[in-house]
Amino acid sequence: MALDMMRFEGAMGRPMASSRIYDDLRQRILSLELPPGTALTRADLAREYDVSQTPLRDAMQRLDQDGLIRIYPQSRTLVTKINLAQIREALFLRQALESEVVMTLTRAPKPDTIAQLRSVIAMQREVAPDHTQLRRFQELDEYFHFLMFEGVGHPNLHALLRSQTTDMDRVRRLQTFSAERVATIIDGHERIVAAIDSGDVDRAVGEIRFHTHKDPDWADEYRARHEDYFT
Repeated sequence: MALDMMRFEGAMGRPMASSRIYDDLRQRILSLELPPGTALTRADLAREYDVSQTPLRDAMQRLDQDGLIRIYPQSRTLVTKINLAQIREALFLRQALESEVVMTLTRAPKPDTIAQLRSVIAMQREVAPDHTQLRRFQELDEYFHFLMFEGVGHPNLHALLRSQTTDMDRVRRLQTFSAERVATIIDGHERIVAAIDSGDVDRAVGEIRFHTHKDPDWADEYRARHEDYFT
């Protein structure tokens, strides 16, 4: 499982330095350590990550493609603000894709995939009580969903989804952390795996739709609290 996580985090075949920078900056943006509107300076980042401009440029181009930063040539680079319209589209896309993935996986369950999913849940349970491990918990959450896409042979679709749900992920970071919320996430994962393992397609699709459901106006209350973060 540890080796599989390293493979996932290594982003499949891309240069290690570029992937390391991309993954770290992405998590810093998603966690709001680098909030919307933050100016990024390439010279400062190159010193911070101790790399040349080439891997840094590759990482930043990928972040721009994800919509997390906007590069203004010969000017500046800014962390983008959160777009509510994109969040609504992302919610629709996530439910559609993940429902299809779970349906396919349930019709032909793979013991190895189910075992991996349960291992991730166990790892989440280990880190859940420690608030300082929140970032790790979130990485494991993302990995759980990646494994389902990989289990049906479509890991690239997870990368597509990942690139389209960044604004939604940032709003999630505005939610107040609570042990109850973490427990709900873990319980949802357990229910999804149990339903897949049972071979009951309707039950499995119902569990993933319940787990990923959010009302269309879900982000509005967070915009009211953090107006500077939103477009």
